[in-house]
Amino acid sequence: MSQPKLIICSSGTKTGGGSGFENLVYARDDGVLDADIVAVVSNHAEGGVREKADRLGIPFVHFEGPFDTEHYQEIIEKTGAEWTALSGWLKLVSGLNPATTFNIHPGPLPQFGGKGMYGHHVHDAVVEAYRQGNTTHSAVTMHFVTPVYDEGPVFFRFPVEVLPDDTGETLGARVNKAEHEWQPQITNMVIHQQIAWDGVHPESLRVPEGYQFL
Repeated sequence: MSQPKLIICSSGTKTGGGSGFENLVYARDDGVLDADIVAVVSNHAEGGVREKADRLGIPFVHFEGPFDTEHYQEIIEKTGAEWTALSGWLKLVSGLNPATTFNIHPGPLPQFGGKGMYGHHVHDAVVEAYRQGNTTHSAVTMHFVTPVYDEGPVFFRFPVEVLPDDTGETLGARVNKAEHEWQPQITNMVIHQQIAWDGVHPESLRVPEGYQFL
């Protein structure tokens, strides 16, 4: 049986980033993620994602936009990808199948999601909410991707406690550690259709019996 063909979209920065993508490749090599990683996509021609792709031997796609249906679909068609994982991808997705496109978010949804809520912005907002007595935990959240930022059905939540002396940076480091621990395992469940939905109706979400992360 052939491995599911997975493409990873990871913006990174002009100088770094891409640790989630790198972690997924290592998980593939360790047998945790049973996938054929056909390519990684970044909107930066150089930088952290490109460096990691070249070092790890993963085909690199520079996607500078426009970020519309035509250009997203062109990448999928050229690479033959069956599944799309967003891992630190900062652009709105258009025209991809919501049943086969999924994202990892570094905070609780829906409270800390939406446009502009990414990376350190999420961690800073969670710490501020903690100081105001409005929350006790952040989270690693994974969800299917619809045309609106962070509004697709959530299929994974892992709480990360906020500590009294936390800053956005220290909280973010613990969230990132949890992301690296869980993302490969849950990604594997999605691409092997243990976790699935019909791409239209949130109530169609299906998870394995006894699944404890919702």
